[in-house]
Amino acid sequence: MNNFVTDAINLKAYNLSEADKIIVMYSKDKGLIRGVAKGVKKPKSKLGARMDLLVANKLMLYKGKNLDRICQAEALNTFQKTRQNMDKIFYSMYISEVVSNFGVEDDPCSKEIYDLLYKALEKISNSEDIIELLIAVIKFQIKMMQISGFGIELDTCLSCGKRIENENMYFSSVNGGIVCEQCNASYKAGSLMHYKLRDFLNACLQFDFDYKSEYDLKANEKVCSVCFELLKEYINLHSSKRFNSSAILQEIR
Repeated sequence: MNNFVTDAINLKAYNLSEADKIIVMYSKDKGLIRGVAKGVKKPKSKLGARMDLLVANKLMLYKGKNLDRICQAEALNTFQKTRQNMDKIFYSMYISEVVSNFGVEDDPCSKEIYDLLYKALEKISNSEDIIELLIAVIKFQIKMMQISGFGIELDTCLSCGKRIENENMYFSSVNGGIVCEQCNASYKAGSLMHYKLRDFLNACLQFDFDYKSEYDLKANEKVCSVCFELLKEYINLHSSKRFNSSAILQEIR
């Protein structure tokens, strides 16, 4: 059978014709997929707002030779509160672009990545302040990199292998991990990192997305901003595609 059903989140959209669009989505079963939404730009389209960006749908698609065709869409979550706040919109755009840049077709990790993206979008949408919002994004960043094979070393020095406990260290965005102060004289990693910052990142990585650790409760906006920028730089360096949302985020922050 050429029809298939899957849950998917809309990441990008391109005009195909006067009435049609190509929607790039990340699906629960097949990773990145691209589908044609025929007639979606017409006022009486059956697909309509369900093809807007940052909407999660249950879809029925017809498998095509080059592009699938979206036959039916039932909205699962429109993340409505996101659409009322510019910060929420831009950070949601950013994490969707991370998935677009690192996700692949027929991704063996599709369910894990879909669930992570869905939870992050929901947390961002329901966040009550910038700290809660940033924590959701940081958890997404660090977990997404681990799932994608770009996990960050936060326990031992990349150079000498020594376990780093309650002492300052350096973070290497190029190599994705920490370096002790002694080794950094020759390693020259760049960013000085307090061990409590490392502990916060470790908690974001190790604990379940919905779990509020003591670090979540203690984090302030400065700590969150530093961690977000550190991970953003790391992600940018290891992405083969340019990030458009990063430049927008830089302007609004």
